[in-house]
Amino acid sequence: MFDITYAVILKGTFRHSHPHFKYVINYKYAIAFTLAFLGKYLRLCYENIKLYFRLKFYQKHLDKTFVELSPVPVYLTKSIPPVPTPTVIKFPFHENAYETYQKLNFDDTVTAEDLMVKKIKDGILNGERGALAKAITLVESKNAKKRAQGHFLLKEIMEVEREKVKKYGTDAMIFRIGISGSPGVGKSTFIEALGTELTEGRGKRVAVLTVDPTSASTGGSILGDLTRMQNLSRNPMAYIRQSPTSGSLGGVTRGIHEAIILCEGAGYDVVLIETVGVGQSEVAVNDMCDLFCLLLSPAHGDELQGVKRGIMEQSDLLIVTKADGELESRAKLTQAEYISALKFMRPKSDIWKPKVMRASVYKQETIEAVCEEMYKYWDISTKSGHLIKHRNKQLITWMWNHVKDEIINLFKRHPAVMKQSEQMEKDI
Repeated sequence: MFDITYAVILKGTFRHSHPHFKYVINYKYAIAFTLAFLGKYLRLCYENIKLYFRLKFYQKHLDKTFVELSPVPVYLTKSIPPVPTPTVIKFPFHENAYETYQKLNFDDTVTAEDLMVKKIKDGILNGERGALAKAITLVESKNAKKRAQGHFLLKEIMEVEREKVKKYGTDAMIFRIGISGSPGVGKSTFIEALGTELTEGRGKRVAVLTVDPTSASTGGSILGDLTRMQNLSRNPMAYIRQSPTSGSLGGVTRGIHEAIILCEGAGYDVVLIETVGVGQSEVAVNDMCDLFCLLLSPAHGDELQGVKRGIMEQSDLLIVTKADGELESRAKLTQAEYISALKFMRPKSDIWKPKVMRASVYKQETIEAVCEEMYKYWDISTKSGHLIKHRNKQLITWMWNHVKDEIINLFKRHPAVMKQSEQMEKDI
């Protein structure tokens, strides 16, 4: 460009060598073109220098102020727009909204010496059901102070349990049994029969943690499992705790792992975890239990149900329920179909091959057989060392899930995010 321009200026005229360009360029036009080009170039340099110093000025005063800048880079626009005037984002509640945000999500006043923490801890270690209920409420709470109290309480209980495991080994561990199944399969009825067998037949203390679905529109939950476990709820050796899902995925609620640890600290021997339902991806309960049971209904479905690999591969024990009366023959057929389907699936562990059983709450011998099979798995798992390895993996999974939930919760509650979220949702 500059070579051509200089040639035109020096010689006065310039004829292009290409055959399609036969015209002659006069030196006056060449000078005008050169001056226009230099003027545009100098103006661009001036605007960029001015923008640079403005940004330096803003960066110097942005320590405690949020500034809205243009979302489109300047170099992508056809013409350089003026730098927008900084707009301070006001916090949604009042001028001290950031301090309010800190108080809502963090409470540094609570310590391990808190009177509430000590009182509940002593009650849990003494096996008091009321103290256990209060502790589970603390770990499930969204209040900053209660959540901090639950954190310290959980830390104290875990230290006590570690000392027990060092002293007594796996005998000090609680047997965690996860029970899942589609709605209407009879989970609550089966859990009551199994819990009665464990308490009365084997003399075990049983804790039942159930999860009920939450309404997407109102946020409410019926929590009706107690109406289906009337006999077990009156048993002094059993404790039943109902919790809503509160929007959690995977059929389990937030804080269920913490509740299991608290039940272990309260001296319970077995904890039964019932999920809200089951799907091909709803296997989160498998990350917090030792034995995962899948309940199957003989009343509907066919052998194609056996190809639901997501839930089948995670199951240690498959139980066909309602195996009595007119459905007994259908239950036998369903059992045979699932046994055939399991042949094409790899077991999730080397110590145990999943089994398919039939059970009926009206036939006590079937419940006893299921209970015997569960404890057979427990013996193999503890003696082989598989239980310790599995628990360690669960703790790592629980840690990262907890970190992810806390980061998302803090991000959504941040005043700047709350300010921008409504407009972003409208734009999307």
